[in-house]
Amino acid sequence: MGFRHFFRVVVFALFPILAFSACSKTIGWGVLLWYVEEPAIPSGTVVPVYVRSNIEQLWIAGVPEAYRSGDKEEMVEIPLAHLELTKNQKAAEKRALEFQEYAHTYAETLQDGLPVRDQPENNSRRVYRLKLGEIVKVLRKAEGVSAISTTGAPLPGDWLVVLTENGAVGYCFSYRLKLFEHETGPLVQEKRDIDTAGDANLDIMLSRIWYPEFYGNMVASGKINIENLSKGWGFDSGTESGTARVFLPNVDLRFPYNRIKKEADRNWSFEGSTLRVSLRSESNLLVQYADQNGQQRSAVFVSLPETAENIIRKENERRQALFQAIYANGPSFSSVNFGTIIFTSGGRFTWAGAVNLPQGMLGETALYSGNVDMGRYPDKALEESYDGAIVMVFDTVSGPKEELTFLYSMEPQGLRFEYVPAANLDGLTVTRSDAYSLVIYFSAE
Repeated sequence: MGFRHFFRVVVFALFPILAFSACSKTIGWGVLLWYVEEPAIPSGTVVPVYVRSNIEQLWIAGVPEAYRSGDKEEMVEIPLAHLELTKNQKAAEKRALEFQEYAHTYAETLQDGLPVRDQPENNSRRVYRLKLGEIVKVLRKAEGVSAISTTGAPLPGDWLVVLTENGAVGYCFSYRLKLFEHETGPLVQEKRDIDTAGDANLDIMLSRIWYPEFYGNMVASGKINIENLSKGWGFDSGTESGTARVFLPNVDLRFPYNRIKKEADRNWSFEGSTLRVSLRSESNLLVQYADQNGQQRSAVFVSLPETAENIIRKENERRQALFQAIYANGPSFSSVNFGTIIFTSGGRFTWAGAVNLPQGMLGETALYSGNVDMGRYPDKALEESYDGAIVMVFDTVSGPKEELTFLYSMEPQGLRFEYVPAANLDGLTVTRSDAYSLVIYFSAE
């Protein structure tokens, strides 16, 4: 005979004694959070509690007279998570009154993979993933950060504190839940042809943030385009809203779906849409879909070592450090032929001598002040000869701002600028220097 079985035999052998002196033997009183099917006791009912078994993970409680099959006191087993224990009957009745609004409220999940989170906000940690059609118990409504759809608009609904049948508790947004009232009788769930629970690869696909493949190439190169990275391009599986999104340059498509169905190992379809995904590795996802014209398209997405927000923050810190090195060596630099540049700690400059730059470098509407941008990179072959690249973004009287890019070197007595024509730029990279380019020597003041 196993120990657990022995424990249960001993406990139930004691039931007559417990029943005889129930008043003195209770360890407390509890409120049912989840209904008992046999005997039929609805959630919200107050019951006396006699035993807590951490081994069996259950309470042994008395059945209230109204729900007994006969006159004698009866006992019932209740999973630990399905009952909230209080110190006495009065406290339990007070708690039952507070719970009354949601005592009989349950909800069915309308979407496979819907997350239960540890805080009432979209980006908080997921504590449980609900299956399509899974039933949860609603405990209460909670205040939280509005859930956002793939369009960026708030979703209708509320954050609810929910309890799963196996005891997980957390916050779930109601947009993809079907609420209903239930007191007694079995909870009938619709039969599903495929159960994705326990699919570790699906967990990876749903939990990762997926960015366009060129983001991965950008991060690997170390040359970060903050403007592109902040666009929010990527693939969103839509576990909160039930609408997946493919968002790329010149592509912004949304795919409402009913469930995520496993087609093969690491391959899933989003039922109700043309969307198919294939997890090629833990950091590489192939997404296939039909565009507005019905043409089949595909795109590769990757997960990054850290979030785009962190990468942008670190890149801004890198750029700031480069600028501060120039500022600390000045902040005023003078040239015999091209006047004085004065930098401010906030990344601004004034350059009255820019009027002497060769004709055509600056337009007629350019002013002689602006912002400094440290977001360009010398090609690897140039890194030994230059400390970096600096972009002087000039304010203008009208129209767009004007930019001049220079390779620069910190000299013992000041600063050396070498003009970079547009032909020597490839995106963010200065590909080469030009022997005939304008070179300006500034002395630090």
